Amino acid sequence: MEYERPQFYHVMQYAADADGDVIDMVSGNPDWEPPAALRDGLREYADADPADFQYPPSEGLVDLRAEIADRRNVDPERVVVTNGTGEANYLAMAGALDRDAGDEVLLTDPVYPYYPGKASMLGAETTLVPTERDGSLDPERFREAASDDTALIVVNTPNNPTGTVYDRETMRALADLAEEVDATLLADEVYDHFDFTGGFESALTLDSDRTIVTTGYSKSMAITGFRVGYAVFPEDLVGSAKTRHMLVNVATSRPAQYAVLRALRGTDADYYAGARELLSQRVETFTDALDAAGAEYTSPDGAFYVLARFDGFPGTMANAERLVDEAGVAGMPGETFGTTRSEWLRFALVTPRVEEAAARLTDYFG
Repeated sequence: MEYERPQFYHVMQYAADADGDVIDMVSGNPDWEPPAALRDGLREYADADPADFQYPPSEGLVDLRAEIADRRNVDPERVVVTNGTGEANYLAMAGALDRDAGDEVLLTDPVYPYYPGKASMLGAETTLVPTERDGSLDPERFREAASDDTALIVVNTPNNPTGTVYDRETMRALADLAEEVDATLLADEVYDHFDFTGGFESALTLDSDRTIVTTGYSKSMAITGFRVGYAVFPEDLVGSAKTRHMLVNVATSRPAQYAVLRALRGTDADYYAGARELLSQRVETFTDALDAAGAEYTSPDGAFYVLARFDGFPGTMANAERLVDEAGVAGMPGETFGTTRSEWLRFALVTPRVEEAAARLTDYFG
């Protein structure tokens, strides 16, 4: 089994070791406050009975799974609470590949590199399907790429790194394709609260027994360190997912689940709207600077990343390091996201220093 160490670690370490001040725009760590109710939940938990400091149910706290199921209009038995969306995706990919329906995984290009990394860990072959210049996805390209060996189609919407939100018609076509070729569709919706268009619809609305939906609270509640996510599985895959989850992790952190449940019940829509407004302002500030620098860029419909292309400065690891050293801004090289955006760099707008970073890029490239 061969798989590469994620390049995020290299860029973050390079920036940390650099001389001088560097603005980190590499990782998706939200910099705003978590919900107040989440902090309240942690304080409450500190005074809980000692019995509540022991193992929780492996598949997740009963009340949390019920809350999720009610919000997503699914049977609680289909919900598995996981150690972040990352584990949810691992369980989903493993379950799809365990069906013996093939060992090929279709992925978008550009692609969040953890998906092909997980596929490699699981012994699968990956095929990258190019998206359009604006990041949109043409299901016909997936149809052309699919084969008898296709076991899994993975998409992320709102998308990292393009910021594209795939519409319901696109997701319906991918679910239909999965049915036709005896495959599974995995929809990673971890950025679902960061849809700037108002048009996002979860793949759960497709009511497809070929679809797994994953998400989590790392981004939406600004708690990447809590590691609470979940997956909603079709009935025929949920049993094996629970078993694998138990064998790999035993259970997900009980106090973190408790605090998330408290936050779900005690946080209104204004909290999420406030985060979207903050990010919208940052997108405008950052892209205005990219205009001044003469760059081509994506204007995200969701998530919180911007891809930018500077003439004569391709998105290689060497150039990402050069940007750290010479401009004091750390971004991810586009070559780490597949083949179609190797000329680009990706910047995460989850820093209060977006305006300063924009000014540095304008000075450097302008």
